[in-house]
Amino acid sequence: MKQVPIDAQEAKAIGPLPDGHPQVRVGKVGVLLVNLGTPDGTGYEPMRRYLKEFLSDRRVIEWPRALWYPILYGIVLNTRPKRSGAAYRKIWNTERDESPLRTFTRSQAEKLGEALSDKADVAVGWAMRYGNPSIESVTRKMFGAGCDRIVMFPLYPQYSATTTATVNDKFFEALAGMRWQPAIRTVPAYHDEPAYIEALAGSIENHLASLDFKPEIVIASFHGIPKDYFDKGDPYHCHCMKTTRLLRQRLGWDEGRLVATFQSRFGPQEWLQPYTDKTIEKLARDGVESIAVINPGFVSDCLETLEEIAVEAGKIFHAAGGKNFTHIPCLNDSDDGMKVIETIVRRELAGWT
Repeated sequence: MKQVPIDAQEAKAIGPLPDGHPQVRVGKVGVLLVNLGTPDGTGYEPMRRYLKEFLSDRRVIEWPRALWYPILYGIVLNTRPKRSGAAYRKIWNTERDESPLRTFTRSQAEKLGEALSDKADVAVGWAMRYGNPSIESVTRKMFGAGCDRIVMFPLYPQYSATTTATVNDKFFEALAGMRWQPAIRTVPAYHDEPAYIEALAGSIENHLASLDFKPEIVIASFHGIPKDYFDKGDPYHCHCMKTTRLLRQRLGWDEGRLVATFQSRFGPQEWLQPYTDKTIEKLARDGVESIAVINPGFVSDCLETLEEIAVEAGKIFHAAGGKNFTHIPCLNDSDDGMKVIETIVRRELAGWT
């Protein structure tokens, strides 16, 4: 079943209705894939809109608004859009005029729809926490097309309040504005899902087999969060460590061969350590000639993987004396990546289809 627009999919009507009664459709189950977000373009204004929405999120920046807003509106939103836009242009999908994250997320939804062709009562949609299409717009579209039950899937293997929780918040906020709400399920973290670990291991093995050199160390680089968030009870660090441990066990490697680090820190506070950039630089200075980096916490390649790691981290390694650097792509919409998503969705659909 090739995915079609939600509003074009059929749903059962509620029996005979009185003359003039609005059409009501029910009987479908919606699966809503949600990723972090994307700017609509690389210019100043779309970048500023995106950064404003992202950096205004209280889950992302927990500082008091009286302290943070003068910095955000007085400095960050006046300087960062230009710099971020330049970074996005390096990895932009110029053919479709969109970010790779949007391209991959759309493809994942389309392929999931095809994989679930045996379930005629299931419709698949996709949305972004920041940017477009918004969670609210897609949720309303799905409900209007007859999805009176929705499985909402935040595409984050490891749970964090800064990612999974804020997607849930926005989804619940959309429901709060609806008079007639669908029944809902939200997909939990899957950092230790066997299909996920197997897919990551396979991607590492296949990528390393394609190289003309052998990396001495593979770095599993996860997006960081402020250490203070972890101290307050965020389980993200524990989830990242468990993913790394299970992946190490599956590959049969020791702790020195697969190392977990954290990237993308922002602001003056301490973040989860060890830092990816500092680790890469130290390895090169210590005489390590060849490394590979994988991003297990990202379902799809995006700015943080394609520019921050594949480009900038490689430059750091070479500048510090390293010889061979390679970035292992995210699972994206590969067969193995889609198997992970399908496995989890079929489990969460149990009893509803």
